[in-house]
Amino acid sequence: MINTSTMVAPWWQQAQLGIFVHWTPASVPGWAPPYDPAGRAHLGWTSYGEWYENSLRFPGSPVSAHHRETYGSRPYTEFGGDFADALSGWDPAEWARRFRAAGARYAVLVTKHHDGYCLWPSEVRNPHRPGWHTPRDVVGEFAEAVRAEGLRFGVYYSGGLDWTFQPRPIATAADTVAAVPRGAYPAYADAQLRELIRRYHPDILWNDIAWPAGRAAIRNLVEYYRFTVPHGVVNDRLYPYTPLWRALRLPGLRAAYNSWERRTVVSDEGFVPKKPPYYDFRTPEYSHYTGPDPFEITRGVDHSFGYNRNSGDDSFIGRDALAALLGTVRSDGGNLLLNVGPRGEDATIPPEQQRRLDWLGEAAGVGSAP
Repeated sequence: MINTSTMVAPWWQQAQLGIFVHWTPASVPGWAPPYDPAGRAHLGWTSYGEWYENSLRFPGSPVSAHHRETYGSRPYTEFGGDFADALSGWDPAEWARRFRAAGARYAVLVTKHHDGYCLWPSEVRNPHRPGWHTPRDVVGEFAEAVRAEGLRFGVYYSGGLDWTFQPRPIATAADTVAAVPRGAYPAYADAQLRELIRRYHPDILWNDIAWPAGRAAIRNLVEYYRFTVPHGVVNDRLYPYTPLWRALRLPGLRAAYNSWERRTVVSDEGFVPKKPPYYDFRTPEYSHYTGPDPFEITRGVDHSFGYNRNSGDDSFIGRDALAALLGTVRSDGGNLLLNVGPRGEDATIPPEQQRRLDWLGEAAGVGSAP
């Protein structure tokens, strides 16, 4: 069932530009250290703002120091309440207009990131953090808004990590794989993703990290999705769970895996995922792709996906670089999935991020949103 370009939906092949939206409780503090190429191997020091809760688990990390100075001993879970309160000012129609004005043909919303917080009132109960979701149906409203502007709609779901089920601190690639939850989590993740498919019929199914069950379970899930959404497409991060992943907690195997990962997966600032059994398109992250498969370059407008108020002017992609990136991706026959990270405290897209969307719209001759 490994895909070829002839099997991918024509609408996706012709889309060229999509908008990714990372918007989680971590968007409330919205803080991460600047990107440091020399220190990127330790995920407690990552510039990805959406990893805030994991970074807090390392007492010596920059995020921990910032949190102590700004919030004292306030637990991360309280940001969920702040996030939900700010939704009263959220206007999904305005976002959709801005994405359409940028020339995008689709938009992918993070429905649940690694912190386990759901942007829809899921009927699948989280046994560790009851009520850890928005009371407002953000996913449904977002889907309706972008579709009203003529865009396709996709859901991102963190199948491989959920820190409400497995709070082990993650420092390296081996830690990431070893932290894929087991126990009740595989059934929980399967039920939630099927709920998203059943409720919202997403045009794109965008899983992240891995999947907590084996190949047969993934096949059944993908078949259910294809039956429900025949024109839909699936990304390349549904890696089947294997018991060997738990062995990566052993120091020797951990070091060997991290070394292999750096040699074979890490590329440029980001990485190119390994091929899973079932997929339609590849998703290089902050990287390039030269393979034969349909592909989608994914990256933020700065060095983070979630909002990072600590990003300086030099952290953001420039106008010429953005135009060159989109031009290269188009000429190579792929898509660009450019991310925005809205603020958690007021549900708005920061000006420096919106400016990049405006540049894309001007280059495409679409014009700015009203």
